[in-house]
Amino acid sequence: MANHKSAKKRARASEVKRERNKYQHKTVRTALKKVRKTEDKKEVAELTPKTIAAIDKLAKKGVIHKNKAANLKSQLMKKVAAK
Repeated sequence: MANHKSAKKRARASEVKRERNKYQHKTVRTALKKVRKTEDKKEVAELTPKTIAAIDKLAKKGVIHKNKAANLKSQLMKKVAAK
């Protein structure tokens, strides 16, 4: 356990950031699943840009690696093109 005041604060801040990152990451994974499962082309066309923007946002904030973001977007576009 942290002994110094600043270390205690850092531990609290890290926990808050971890929870926020976890929530955002889970939200994007859910959005990806929704786009993959949807059969309606109109709905897919509507959801895809929002999902890609969310992936880019995670990569920009460092929640996921930029290459992982690129791979996710690539796989998503493959699925969308196949529909």
